[in-house]
Amino acid sequence: MLLKGKVWRFGDDIDTDAIIPARYLNTSDPKELARHVMEDADKDFPNKIQAGDIIVAGKNFGCGSSREHAPIAIKAAGIQAVIAKSFARIFYRNSFNIGLPIFESPDASERIKEGDIIEIDADKGVIKNLSAEEQYDAKPIPSFMQELIIAGGLIKWTKKKIKGAAK
Repeated sequence: MLLKGKVWRFGDDIDTDAIIPARYLNTSDPKELARHVMEDADKDFPNKIQAGDIIVAGKNFGCGSSREHAPIAIKAAGIQAVIAKSFARIFYRNSFNIGLPIFESPDASERIKEGDIIEIDADKGVIKNLSAEEQYDAKPIPSFMQELIIAGGLIKWTKKKIKGAAK
């Protein structure tokens, strides 16, 4: 799986309330959540991003509550991946459950700048900064987890498996 996009930067300890503020949790509609993604961290973010963009952040991205709304809002907004120095464990699991690729890479987290164009090879765990002509290592996504992403998340993957087993 190869991903390429423009980078938006965030710092350390971006919690789920910054990703999708609690005042919007009265809906589970992905399109509505996408309209408010990251607005408490950057009020103009939902209007600046384009489909295919990538978030790069510091340590402990997605800390806070265990709500799935956070990765759903990111994915529904068209962000195709998140790179961080580290992720909160529940955010990590929820991201794969809904089909959002995430990558841990301390070097990429520290060196990639907002506006850079990057390319991610999920199979090899390689992140190329095309703007700075640099390359960083990330933990490759295991093949099973890539299956979840390609299927669109755990529920869609499971439905596909059940449907295939019924034939």
